[in-house]
Amino acid sequence: MKKPNKNFSMKAPTDRKRSSLVASTEGARRATGVDATNDDRSGNRDSGYPDPEVPEMKPRRKFTAKYKLRILEESDACTVPGELGRLLRREGLYSSNLTTWRRQKEQGILDAMQPKKRGRKTNNVNPLASEVARLQKEKQQLEDKLRKAGIIIEAQKKISELMKLIQNIDES
Repeated sequence: MKKPNKNFSMKAPTDRKRSSLVASTEGARRATGVDATNDDRSGNRDSGYPDPEVPEMKPRRKFTAKYKLRILEESDACTVPGELGRLLRREGLYSSNLTTWRRQKEQGILDAMQPKKRGRKTNNVNPLASEVARLQKEKQQLEDKLRKAGIIIEAQKKISELMKLIQNIDES
């Protein structure tokens, strides 16, 4: 007679085991992405299955100009073999980053990337701006005087014509 294999059982799963398997695989998903039947109240998973959801991509790292310049200074100070590699591993960088940053530094791009001063921007004052403003004001005043003089001249012409009419009427 053969001995029964310990790994293989001829018994059918009990209803309780079957219902827990069905509940864990057929449960509705919540808006948070958690199975409704797969978690207990504390949020712990009761099954040994890994989470099938793909995690979000890590956001891309952004390096400030100050950081780039500091790393370039540290890399230039590396003289012992292997020291530069340790620096790159410590910071999580590639040697291509250093190459790009050195090129940017030579072109002066890193200086342009320095943080800008906050607040209102100062306007570069043109040295002739005050002179232009004075001349524009003077021009406006002269135009006003000319307009007034034109009105006075028109009035004098009309008065002169009326006087001639009056003289003509008196003479006749």
